[in-house]
Amino acid sequence: MKQLVIKEMESGQRLDKFLGKYLKEAPKSFIYKMLRKKNITLNGKKADGSEKLQKEDVVKLFLSEETLEKFCGTVKQGEKTALDIVYEDNQVLFINKPVGMLSQKAEKEDVSLVEYLTGYLLDTGSLTEEDLRTFRPGVCNRLDRNTSGLVAAGKTVQGLQALSQCFQERSMHKFYLTLVKGEVRKAAYIRGYLWKDEKRNRVVLCREKRQGSLPIETKYEPLAVSETGDTLLKVQLLTGRSHQIRSHLAGEGHPVIGDFKYGDAKVNEVYRRKYGVQHQLLHAWKLEFSQMEGALEKLSGRDVTAPVPKLFQDVLKGIKIEEMKR
Repeated sequence: MKQLVIKEMESGQRLDKFLGKYLKEAPKSFIYKMLRKKNITLNGKKADGSEKLQKEDVVKLFLSEETLEKFCGTVKQGEKTALDIVYEDNQVLFINKPVGMLSQKAEKEDVSLVEYLTGYLLDTGSLTEEDLRTFRPGVCNRLDRNTSGLVAAGKTVQGLQALSQCFQERSMHKFYLTLVKGEVRKAAYIRGYLWKDEKRNRVVLCREKRQGSLPIETKYEPLAVSETGDTLLKVQLLTGRSHQIRSHLAGEGHPVIGDFKYGDAKVNEVYRRKYGVQHQLLHAWKLEFSQMEGALEKLSGRDVTAPVPKLFQDVLKGIKIEEMKR
C-alpha cells in the first residue's frame, strides 16, 4: 500500500488529475476501475475522481509494488542554467527570459524555460524529486524564442491556475517595449483580425473578419524618436495572439526593428551591421496588477518589470534614446 499526503502545492486539483500524474503510465480506465473497487481511496472513503483535493488529504493506493513501479514510470529532472528571476513568492515567479530561449518545448528533444524552471525549483528546495510525480511547474504565457522579457510561472497548482485565469481574463495590464521603423508622434488604439498560415508559421493582418481569423486589439504610445527617425514605443497588448505586435505594427507601416519575418529588410541590415541586431527588438517589459486575491494576493497593486536586454540598451544609446521609465 502507498499513502500520499496532499501538499499545499498539489491542492486545488481534481483527484483523477492528480492520479493521472502519479500513475502517468496507467490508462485512465485502470485508474477509474481502481477507484470503483476502492483500491484507491481518499481520506479512507470511496471516491469517483471528481473530488477537489485539499492540503493534508490522504490518498491511499492499495496496489502492489510491481504495479506501482510499472505505472509510475521515471521522473524527468530539470535542467540547470542561470535564470533572471525578477519576482518570486510562495505561489508564483516571474522570469526575464533571454532571447534564444524557448518558453515551452516545440519538439520532444527541446530544452525550454520550463525545464530550467524545474531545475531552479529543485535547487532552491521549492520542489523535491518526489513532488515531480504529481506536480510539474509551468508557464502561463509564451513569448517567441527571439522575444525577451517577462514570463509568468506557477510554483503550485493554485498559483498556476490563478495566473492562467488572470491571463485568460486579461485582469492585468501587459506592456512591451519595442523599437520600430519610422517616426510615430501620436498614441493609437488599433484593431484588426489575424489569420494564421500554419504551414508558414506566419500571420496575416486583416482589416475585416475572415474565416479562421481572430480579433486583435493593440495600444501603443511613442516614448521617443531617435536621430535616425525610428521610434521607441510602449505597447499595451489587449489581446494575446501569436505574433500580434509584430504583424500589427508592420501593418501600420512601423515594423519592429530586427524582425526578419515581418520587418523591413534594408532597415534590419543597417542595424545588423552597426549593432549586431539579429532578432526583433521586442521586450515584454511590465505587468501591472490591480486588486488580487487568493494565490495572487501578494501581487495586489504591484508592477512586475523586466530590465531591457543589454543589446537593446546599446542600440537605444547608439541612436541617442534613453529608455524611459514609464
